[in-house]
Amino acid sequence: MELLGWTVYLVAVPAVIFAGVSKGGFGSGAAFASSSILALVLAPGAALGIMLPLLMLIDVSSLGPYWRRWSWADARLLILSGLPGVVLGAVFYDWADPDAIRFLIGAVCLAFVAWTIATKSGRLRLGQRPMGRAAGSVAGLVVGFTSFVSHAGGPAAAVYLLGRKLDKTTFQATTVLVFWALNLAKAGVYAGMGIFTRDTLILALALAPFAVLGTWIGVRLHHAVPERLFFGVTYVLLTVTGSKLIWDALT
Repeated sequence: MELLGWTVYLVAVPAVIFAGVSKGGFGSGAAFASSSILALVLAPGAALGIMLPLLMLIDVSSLGPYWRRWSWADARLLILSGLPGVVLGAVFYDWADPDAIRFLIGAVCLAFVAWTIATKSGRLRLGQRPMGRAAGSVAGLVVGFTSFVSHAGGPAAAVYLLGRKLDKTTFQATTVLVFWALNLAKAGVYAGMGIFTRDTLILALALAPFAVLGTWIGVRLHHAVPERLFFGVTYVLLTVTGSKLIWDALT
């Protein structure tokens, strides 16, 4: 499919707005759905290359309100252990063909939905006792890897940070800082591997206003729309998208 064609815009605009709404009003965990949606109509590498600058733009706009309200010790551990995960993600990306990446992105979508249902239903309990540095190192490695190949590091970060029994604001601020730093690292690797192209950067620039718009909408919907309704729609979207990506990869 032509990267700068109108069909791509019709898919990309709502996907990017969704990412802004998710990060701006409902946390960052489900924002990776936008990359999954783009991967339905584009090669996975192009989808990742388009979304990373937009996610970085949303990250920067989120830093101010949470400045210095993070847990530096936890953020530092996730960032330092996440960097090797970024390297592993780069190795996997360089080795795997597009269908393997589609399969992995689809599997992450379905795993995210299963993980969320398990925690919401009480089958999986987090935060009962603080997690140690070893757990943080493993979580950071997973965060870096999944963030590189699918922009989906949020669930692994949440598992560790919830296990640290942080308050709501500290949790959110730490998440913002971690992904701001890891996305900067990913950008350098993406550039070196040729994931960014002239067309992906042009499209990302054209979509930047919609990322800002989505963030603005998310902030205002934060108190107006029930979180349960928003994430209910998200889980359905991720289930359908993940299943379609896996089907396409296998067939």
